[in-house]
Order: sequence, then structure tokens, then C-alpha cells
Amino acid sequence: MSLRPMGLPPVPEQTVRVARAAFPQGSLAIRVRDRLGEVFTDEPFAEAFGVRGAPGLSPGMLSLVTVLQFAENLTDRQAAAMAIRAIDWKYALGLELTDTGFDHSVLPRFRARLVGNGMERVVFDRLLEYCVDAGLVATGGKQRTDSTHVVSAVRDLNRLELAGESVRAALEALSVAAPDWLARAVDVPEFAHRYGPRVDSWKLPGSKVKRDQLSQVYGQDALRLCRAVWSPDAPAWLREIGAVDIMRQVLVQTYTVRTSSRGKEVVSKREADEDGVPPGHLRLASPYDTDARWSAKGDDLFWLGYKVHLTESCDNTPPEAEAEAEAEAEAEVRGRPNLITDVTTTLSTVPDVKATAPIQQQLADRGLPPAEHYLDSGYPSAELIETARSRGTVMVTPVLLDRSAQAKSHAGYDKSAFRIDWKARRVRCPQGNTSTGWHPVRQRERDAIVVEFAKTDCQACPVRPECTSARRGNRMLTLYPEHLHTVLAAARAEQKTKTWKDKYALRAGVEGTINQALDITGIRRARYRGLPKVRLQHAFSATAINVVRLDAHWTEHPLDRSRTSNLTRLSYRLTA
Repeated sequence: MSLRPMGLPPVPEQTVRVARAAFPQGSLAIRVRDRLGEVFTDEPFAEAFGVRGAPGLSPGMLSLVTVLQFAENLTDRQAAAMAIRAIDWKYALGLELTDTGFDHSVLPRFRARLVGNGMERVVFDRLLEYCVDAGLVATGGKQRTDSTHVVSAVRDLNRLELAGESVRAALEALSVAAPDWLARAVDVPEFAHRYGPRVDSWKLPGSKVKRDQLSQVYGQDALRLCRAVWSPDAPAWLREIGAVDIMRQVLVQTYTVRTSSRGKEVVSKREADEDGVPPGHLRLASPYDTDARWSAKGDDLFWLGYKVHLTESCDNTPPEAEAEAEAEAEAEVRGRPNLITDVTTTLSTVPDVKATAPIQQQLADRGLPPAEHYLDSGYPSAELIETARSRGTVMVTPVLLDRSAQAKSHAGYDKSAFRIDWKARRVRCPQGNTSTGWHPVRQRERDAIVVEFAKTDCQACPVRPECTSARRGNRMLTLYPEHLHTVLAAARAEQKTKTWKDKYALRAGVEGTINQALDITGIRRARYRGLPKVRLQHAFSATAINVVRLDAHWTEHPLDRSRTSNLTRLSYRLTA
């Protein structure tokens, strides 16, 4: 397929007349075409298409279809149907009223081409560039970030289902790729009886003994199939089939192979306490989505999937405590809509603090580093706060307080009770004793300092129960290096003030943005499988939210009253 850059075609005169008559007040699709038509061009997609072959549909047009699809939360079939029957969509795409549109299968092929060429964020970045040029987003303002969970597009599997389904997926792939080889390697009727229907707990044995026996059978079948694929007389390319490699990984992660005292090979399920299991960020959860991971947040939320971080501008909602002079200076800024400036999708097991630096770097690469970045307590660390400040960004975020037993009980001597002499490399305790050890170390890939007090001093101390309960009998402290310790102490002191708390209230608005993304685009449920495609989904979801907010900004009519409650409309208005 080749590309002949044309962009969106001109809107035919008949389509203009009918669309204007049918929509005298306009519609989202019509206003997007009139105001944002220059965003949806073909040139940014040139590298994804060849120069030879039959010309394909305009990628600029398909990207506009995809944005409108997400803005309406439509399936591929529904979006393709809208391009045929919706007058305002025909106007947006520049089609004749008699145009028969395109088949819905064009859209997944278009997305696959974008993912294959690393172009998941092209449309999002193009729209953001337009907003920067139009003065709707500016560098050095206020931005806020929060994350939410994303449920994968595959069903949840327990360990028994995963073991059986991984074998089934490999057999399905081999039945198509090498049917003759498979017929020679295994007993096809037996395997078809066991793995023909999908592996489902509702159809598996109810007793624990029978389920354990079936688990062992799944492991033996996987081992047998792996040995057949990796045998010298098997075609080498069989090992490159994705489902076969996934089965091998599940076999290693789920089972152990031992030789009994009688010399018999025994395949048994791994037990966490005895055999160990892979850590969560490495453990496969489905043979159909190898990027989806199980994760938990608190005691109530447990999901299989991903995590998405949304960052938005928030200059148009200054705190009430600001001076009138600042309010007047920001009068023009308050006229801007809050727009999403970054969307980052990660595995569900990646903690928020690991996403902070990439998000801030992406904002800097777009020329939109914030002067103030509002985040919750999961994002900061002493290193990140210092690094961001050196680049001109103040992280307005509550840092985690001292988590030692003494600090949590509010009844003992926490770190703040000790006086640190950084130059002399000594620490004095509240009873006047001086430390005897100062040990620079590396902990969790970070520089740290372990301070130790003499056992003779601690054991004779009258307040020892209030200071330490360690079996070794003496108090030890773990400190950050001086510059980071100072940053952390200052942040902890500042976040206790009323001024800081009033300022931090601005962060709460991002919760409404996540709610809006959930209501409009269904962002918490993955449409596709695999991290690259989920990233593409979230990039288009963020683009659709920005388009909806821009439309509300242009029309000063945020939502249709017939579709939402007054409370929901107020929530959107406060965040948009």
C-alpha cells in the first residue's frame, strides 16, 4: 500500500448545504473539521506507508475517524457505519453524500500500522502543537497528574486455567502453521478432546484432588510439546511461533520438573513457599496478552491489566487565596480550557514514582514543562523533587512521612529528634550520645547513609524502650545524603502549613478528568491486547477528550443537558 499525501479532501458543496441545513447550530464533527482540519494531514504518517503499490485511504482521514470514534465511544463497525450514514461525519471527512464509505476492517489495519511504526501518539502530539500555537496551552504554567487502573481485554485466568489455556493456544497456532508435523508429534484426537473447548473453571473438576491431577496433566502435555518442538528433527521456525514460546514461559513459571528417588520424572506445580514463583512484574497472566499483569491498590482494588497516567493543564482555576494582582494578570489564562498535555501507559505493576521522571521529560520534550506540577503522594521522591526543581519545576505534592515505628506511634524518638552534623559525620541522640558508625551504602539502587549508635550507650539508656526495640540492642538510622535529606525535611515541614494545603487543593480537579475520560471513552477498559495497542488507545482517548473540551470552549456549551445530570455537567465544567 502506498501513500499519496493529500490530507482531508475539500467538502463537496452539496454536503456543505445539507450539513448546514441539518445542523444549523453545528456539531462536534463539523466544528472539528472547520477548526482543526489542518491537524489531520497525511505527511506525519509518510514513514508508515510505502511509495509503491495501490494507494490506500488517507491516514489523515482515518485518524480523524478514530478521534471521532473515541469521542463517541464507538466500535469499529459503528464508526464505519457513521462514515456512511451520518451527515456531519461526511462533512468532517469531506465525502459526497452518496459515498459508500469503507469497510470496518480498515480501522484495525490502520491502528496496527501506527503501532508497528511507533506512531501511537502522532495525532495527540499534532493536536497539542496546534493548541500551543493557538495560545491554548503554554509553557511554565500549572499542570496536574494522576493515574487510574485499566482492565485488560482478556478474561481473568487462575493458575490452572492459565496452564491449560497456554497449551491450547500453542496447539491452535501449530494446527495452522504445521498441521502435518503436529499430527506426527502428538495424539491429535486425545489433545482435541482435552483442549478443543476453551479451558474454563466452570467446566473443570470440582474436587481439589482431581484439579491437582488435571494441573499435572497440563504440565506434562506442555513439557511433551516443548520437547517435540525443540527436538533436533523439528523445524527450527516452530520455536519462533509466539504461542509456543508463551507456553514454554508458562511451563517454567508454573511447574517444576524433578526426578524421583525411583528415577521417574515428576512434573508438579510450583508452590510459592517451597519452589518460589516469579515476581509480579515478570509473571505472565494470559497467553493472549503477554503485557497484562495482576496488580493491587489498597485492600479493595485488584485487577489484571495496565495503568494510565493523565496530565492536564490547570491554569484556568487559580486558588482563591491568590492576590488580586495575580488574578488580573491571569485573566487571559483563565480563558483557556484545561487540556491533557501528556498520557503515559505502563504495566500495572509499575509504581507511580517510576512514571514521574518520564512524564516530566515528555512534557519538556514538547516544550511544555510546568512551573508547578501537582501530584499525589505516590509520585514524589527526594531525588525527583530536587531534579525537577533544578529544571525549573516545583512539585506540589505530599511526600511520604517518616514511616518508622517511632514516627507512626507518635510516642518515641523519630529521626527528627536526632541532630545531624554532616561535616563531622556524626549524629547526636536526644540523650546526648554520639553515633559510633557512619556507613555510606547503596539501598534499592539509591545512595544512603546508615548511622549506628554503640550498644553500650543504648543498653544503658533510661529511655531505650522509647527509642528502639531492635534485638541487636542499639539504635540505627538510615539517612538520605545531605542535599536530599534537606529537600525531604523542607517538603515535610511545608506540607503541614495551611498555605500549602490550600494550594494543593488544585490537584483534586484531575479526578474529574479521569471520570470524564471514563464516561466518554471508557478509558479504564482496554479495547485491544498488548501494551503498544493500549498506548495507542489511550493516546486517541486523550485526543478525543481534548477535542471535546476544545468544542466546549468554542461553543461555551460544555454538555448536552439531555445526556447528563446536572451534577455530572458541573463536574465536567469545573475540569474543562
